[in-house]
Amino acid sequence: MHVIRNMSLALTVLLVAGCASFTGESGPNLPRTAKWGIVPMVNYSQTPQAGERSEQILLSVLSSHGLHPRVYPVSTQGEQALMDDNERLAGALDWARAQKLDYVVSGSVEEWQYKNGLDGEPAVGISLRVLQASNGQVLWSKSGARAGWSRESLAGTAQQVLDKLVGALGFE
Repeated sequence: MHVIRNMSLALTVLLVAGCASFTGESGPNLPRTAKWGIVPMVNYSQTPQAGERSEQILLSVLSSHGLHPRVYPVSTQGEQALMDDNERLAGALDWARAQKLDYVVSGSVEEWQYKNGLDGEPAVGISLRVLQASNGQVLWSKSGARAGWSRESLAGTAQQVLDKLVGALGFE
């Protein structure tokens, strides 16, 4: 009986591990007490506002890791809504320098959808990077993707991906 339970537990672990993929190495040890910020996430997915959704989840995840980042004020009206992502990022870095932030977290959303089919599994792919706010130098970068189970939400799946990515970033 114990053998069957152990085998089924091992099989479950293998199945769950097969649903997620992460790249990159552990990050440098950056000070938790530094001034942190979140700048816009580039949305490469086909889902409108996936970048903004991931930014809000990222704020929660970073807070759970002991950081208290400032968030770049995003406007969906006027000229800013028409800017391309590189212009928005340049503006956000200018904002970060004006705020005297040390580091900003940026990145991109590659996938944010429910897969087609009977189960409608959530699928999320996100890349994060930490930039030095003063000069825009990339200090750390990592990507992760996960396909959740049919009863999971996109937000819950994204939170798991972001938590694993932020967890790989070392803090002092």
